Amino acid sequence: MTKISKDILKAVEILNREDVVAIPTETVYGLAGNIYSEKAIKKIFQLKQRPLFNPLIVHVHSLAQAEEIVTHIPEKARLLAKAFWPGSLTLILPKKDTVPDLVTAKKDTVAVRIPGHPVTLELLKNLNFPLAAPSANPFGSISPTQASHVANYFEDGLSLILDGGNCENGIESTIVGFEDDKPVLYRLGSIALEEITNEVGEIEIKNKKEKSPDAPGMLSRHYAPNTSTFLVDDVASFIKNKTDKKIGLLLFKDEIENPIIFHQEVLSSSGSLKEAASRLYGALHKMDKLNLDMIIAVRFPDTGLGKSINDRLQRATKKE
Repeated sequence: MTKISKDILKAVEILNREDVVAIPTETVYGLAGNIYSEKAIKKIFQLKQRPLFNPLIVHVHSLAQAEEIVTHIPEKARLLAKAFWPGSLTLILPKKDTVPDLVTAKKDTVAVRIPGHPVTLELLKNLNFPLAAPSANPFGSISPTQASHVANYFEDGLSLILDGGNCENGIESTIVGFEDDKPVLYRLGSIALEEITNEVGEIEIKNKKEKSPDAPGMLSRHYAPNTSTFLVDDVASFIKNKTDKKIGLLLFKDEIENPIIFHQEVLSSSGSLKEAASRLYGALHKMDKLNLDMIIAVRFPDTGLGKSINDRLQRATKKE
């Protein structure tokens, strides 16, 4: 059985011997390994069953450490780093040749961020190398926001899950790259689009790419429960011919009165999109264990973090 522990020095020991550790961040838990260890990086891909064309995010403890692996930081990237690091922002920047192609899917850029979680920041400061750390789940599955989620996915194969409690933000980082030094949004995430544009002005959105994606999270099918999941605007019309189904509803702030609904998960009774985002994956994990015939998510307000939540649900759902 995979061990869950709060022992940072044990995690350091395991990472120093080119093995992989699950680590907490403020977004989701990640599968972490030394970016310079081919052994560790290959194990991450194997554990996740992740395609090699999908690049990994590199985690560093400081801007100075980020500068050790990139050749250039555009002015607007520095503005974003100043505003949001440590935190849930990943920047796509031109990489130095020392960063292995295995980490970057042979691209000439690297995805990098400073995580906003005290446990992982302390871990990084105790290492002589950055960590590649994609989400600690099999490729395409619901991302983990608790140590127990990781343990459920990887009963064997992981020496240690470093326990940092529940992930505060609950969905992945926002990813911004630069084309001709102009900012481009590759993935909606824990930092709302409006927060990004407040810092750097208008930004082009390119968050879908099936072949050779520029960043993680761009594939159309991702973050998905095993249970068939649908994203709808009108529950009543969607379920009217499904009275024989065991249905679970995922809702923003209010339950729906309907006798055929088996289970309902309300993500924020106070109407907080931040709270809803933090609870999204936990609710999906819970509902995926209820032997439902289907999960129906009701579309969230298309503003702020609602855009990011809708993006995750869109990629997790099936089309009827």
